[in-house]
This record gives sequence, C-alpha cells and structure tokens, in this order.
Amino acid sequence: MSLTVTTEGIGHDAGNRREKPWLFPSNRKLRHLQGISVRNLVVTPPSRTRGKTIDDEDIPNSFQSPSKILAQGANRPLNHSRSFTNLKSSAAAGDNRLNNEKPPQLQQPQRRNTLPWSDPNPHKRQVKLEDITRSRMADTWLSIHCDKIEGPVYVSEVVKNATNPSFRSFDLNMCGPVVSRSDELTIKLWTKTAAMEEYELLVELQLHLQSLQFLGKSLDSFHQPLPSNSVLFHFSDGVYGNLTDLPPAWVPLPAKDLKSTDGNALPTSSYDALMRLANLDECIQDALITREKLEAQINSILERNQKALAVISEASRARDKLALTKQAVMSERKQLRTTFKHKEELIASLRARRETMAHGRQTQERARSHLPDAQEKLRSSTKLLEKDTEELKGQIRRISEDLLAMYPIEPIPDKPLAFTIAGIALPNSNFADIDRDAVAAALGYTAHLVYLLSFYLSMSIPYPINPYLSNSLIQDPISVSLPQRTYPLYPVNVHYRFEYGVFLLNKNIEFLLNKQGLRVLDIRHTLPNLKYLLYILTAGTSEIPARKAGGIRGLVPGRLTPSMSRRGSEDSVAYSESNLPRKMLSSMVKSNGDLPSDRGKKATPALSTASASQQVA
Repeated sequence: MSLTVTTEGIGHDAGNRREKPWLFPSNRKLRHLQGISVRNLVVTPPSRTRGKTIDDEDIPNSFQSPSKILAQGANRPLNHSRSFTNLKSSAAAGDNRLNNEKPPQLQQPQRRNTLPWSDPNPHKRQVKLEDITRSRMADTWLSIHCDKIEGPVYVSEVVKNATNPSFRSFDLNMCGPVVSRSDELTIKLWTKTAAMEEYELLVELQLHLQSLQFLGKSLDSFHQPLPSNSVLFHFSDGVYGNLTDLPPAWVPLPAKDLKSTDGNALPTSSYDALMRLANLDECIQDALITREKLEAQINSILERNQKALAVISEASRARDKLALTKQAVMSERKQLRTTFKHKEELIASLRARRETMAHGRQTQERARSHLPDAQEKLRSSTKLLEKDTEELKGQIRRISEDLLAMYPIEPIPDKPLAFTIAGIALPNSNFADIDRDAVAAALGYTAHLVYLLSFYLSMSIPYPINPYLSNSLIQDPISVSLPQRTYPLYPVNVHYRFEYGVFLLNKNIEFLLNKQGLRVLDIRHTLPNLKYLLYILTAGTSEIPARKAGGIRGLVPGRLTPSMSRRGSEDSVAYSESNLPRKMLSSMVKSNGDLPSDRGKKATPALSTASASQQVA
C-alpha cells in the first residue's frame, strides 16, 4: 500500500525554520535512529465515487490555478439543499385549493433535517462519535528491513487501540556494522482493527535517510497538519518526516572554500593519518567481533554448567537462609532473656506490694483502735474552734467599739456624706480652699485608725503607713516607675504628692473593705467608707465580751459608760439607723449585701488601748 503525503506549504516552512539539524544528510545512518512513531492512522481508505475515473484532475495535490478553479465551478452541477424532501402537506393543500375544497386541519409543516449530527438525542450522537473513533483505532506494530539481510532487523511491540501510536525507543548498534552504517531501510506497518481477524500490511515504505525532512527538535514546535499514515523518525538531533519521496539536492562544499584567500591550497589529512584511522576502525571492528565471541563462549559455558550453577545458587540461598535463621534465633533468645528479667522484676514488685499492703493493714488496724479517741478529740476541737471563733468575733467587735470611741466619726448636719473624725471635718478628696492644719490632723487620725485596724484584723495593707498624727506618711512599694516611694498625708506645696498620698490611704480602706467581703461605691469617700467598715465590724446583738484581766484596771469601769458615738443604744444596727443618714445607710447596705461571713484569722500582736490613747494624746 502506497503512502500519500501532502507537501504543500511544508517545504517553505521547513526552509524558514530557525531550528537546524545537527547531522548532515550524508552522515545520517541507522545507528542514529532512536525511535519511530505514526500519526493520523487511517486503516480504511476513502472510497472513490463509482462510475468516475480517477485522473490528474481529481488528485488532491494537483496544481490548482485560478482559471482551472473557475472552469470547474462553471461545469459543476447544482447541489441539493440539506433538506430536499418534498412537503406532502403543502402539495395536498394546493390540490384542495384547486378543487375548491376546504383544507383539513393539519399541523404546521416542518422540513426534515438530514444533518448527521442534528439528532436531539445526546445518546445517539455519542454512539455515532464512538463508532467513528472505534473505526479509526487499531492495533499496530512495525518491522524494519535492510537489503542483503534476510528477515527483519527489528520488530516493535504491539500498540493497542491507538490512532497515533508511538513505538518504544531502540538502538540498532547491536545489529552490527552492516546495519548501523546503512542509510537505506524498508519499514512495514501492520495493523488490525476490531473488525479484522488477522494483521494486514498497511504501509510498506522504502526510503533513503537522506530524503527525510527535518521537522524540529520535537513535535511541540511543529504546527503544520500531517497527512494520514505519516511515519515520523526520531533521531538524536530531532524529528524527521517522509513528506516527499525525492532525496534533497545535496550540494558539496565549493572548492574555493578549500583554498585560502591568496590561492594556495590548504593542507589536509595525510596518507598516514588516513591509514591510522582505517586501522583504528579495523581494530574497533575486531574488538566488537571479539566481544561477540566472548559473549557466545560465556553463554555456552553457562549452559554447560547450568546444573552446577543451580547447585551453587541453591547453596548460597541456603547459607543466607541459615544466617537469617541464626539471627532470628539470637534475637528471640535475647527477647526471652529480657522477658524473664522483666518477669522477675514483676514478681519482686508484687512481693514488695504484698508486704506493704500487710504493713498497711496492720497500721490501719492500730489506727482503727485509736479512732474513737480521735473522733472524740475532733469533736472537742471543733467545739473549741467554734468557741474561739465566736470569741474572736466578739473581741473584734469590742476592739472596733473602742476604736470608734477613740476616733468617733460623726456626720455633719445638712451635708450628705460629710463626716468628722474626733470633731475635725475631712473633705472627700476635694482639697480646694481648705484649712491645712485641720485637714492634716483629720488625715493623721484617719491614718492611725487604719493602721490600728490592719493590726487588729490581722491584715497586711498594701501601702504601709507611718502614723505621725499631723505629719503622717504613706509608702508605695508597688509602683515601679515612680521616682519617690514616700508621700505625705498633710498638705504640702507640691499638691500632687499630697493627693497621691490620700489616694493610697483610700486604697488601703478599700482593701480592708474587700477583705470583709464588701464593695466600695466610691473610693474618694474616705470617712464614709471607714465609717461603713466600723459599722459592719461593730454590728451584732450579742453582749460585748469583757476585757481580759491584765490590762489597765482604770479603763474597766469606764467601759461601762456607753460611747458618745453610739448614743443611747447597745445595738450597732439601732445606732446606725438613728445616727447615719438614711440615704447613705440604704445605699451601703444595698451595694454590699449581707454582713460578711466569719473568717478565722491568725492573731497578731496588737497595740493596747492605753498605748493608742497615749499616741492620740
């Protein structure tokens, strides 16, 4: 079967292509051939029209001139339209009109569409497309033949169901110098479709390697359409195609290139160099023949000693298997020793646990015998703790009553949330237009009162106070960025230092309130917050406990006299309702809720009332 190719427009494109082959056409041999592929495989050729003779005019690649195309167009018969069937409904309607009959009620006439792809059913269109694709796909393989050699020099693998088969790469240097140095070959392409039972010869191509046309380094750079059943040759320098059967005109180098510009002949290879090259080629061929003989001898020796080699291989495999078995046995023994050691450790651990459990049971029995006495001691200790707690509450209440008697905090009439301490008024953090001496004295009493409360309540205030009456000081050991640590509680020229000291005093009062479970509404109200704290500490209906013996006896009879700050009432709640402003009392009770719960505090040495009185004096 001959190969039909189209060369129109390809020769010019190949001539203008920037990529050029590395090998000269005269140097292109079969040893440079690395692979073969086929493109646009067509197994069944297009059938020609019956009753028409194929001549030069019908060849697709024949010369087409403008006058020839015009002449062919003038003699060409008119083609029918795609829907050329008659409409019977229209004809019947015309006959009825001629006979003056009333036309029947017919549907709207429609033309029948005869396009092959106009079927609205996508399944049918898919079936047609699969049939067309299946008709072009085939199983292919090829063979390469050379002159003076019987049989093929290379037979490829079978490529299944492909229209563009690409065969595996190969190397023809193994076929000897007769084949590797040849530049002529015959390619036979065998195909079989699903409808065929045996392979048939599709293409038989006899060509000279010099007649191939260079297509590019790869097919990615080649964008021209290829004819059907195109055979492509893959060389080391690129891809070649058999687009024409004629060999290209090979023009040797002009003779003037072999001469210098002055006309003198240039030196070339000497006879000795050519002879050495020929001898070297003969040596290479002898080496190849010797290698083939050695391969044949080695193969014959291996075939003769196949049984001995098999026995040696079996012995080697047995030794390897024995070594693996010994290694596995050693590993198992090591693991067994580790398991025995772990078992002994577990047995020793269980024995130690049993002994510990027995000792624990004995200790438990001894403790159970002492349990009734311990429970009795626990009950007595609980009662004693409750009693001490009640006494502690009473003592705190008594001390708070004494402190309130020493520093009475009384409201100023007609001024809400304004109080005096020991008869000296103290504004709520508003120190504009004030009497400095009065404010210093009031802040000294307040600082001393807070200082004593911190001791009696066993609470360490965050900002320590140095109670020096009108010259009291307060320290700030917490803040890091402050240049100073000590601030006055009396008005000074640097007003912000005095205000910051009052702020620290208010923070101490807030800390004491929070420790009692109370919440401060406004931290700036110094005396109201302190009055609220003392009100909570002195609240209760139980009798105030007597002072313990050992104190100053002269103060005992005076304790029977009620305090002026708690006029006419032994109950703190009644006193607060009769003396505190109702608005302040309701807001304090509403914001702080119930009375704080009793807490066990660690007792600390406290100043006696006598010493407090001496400091006040």
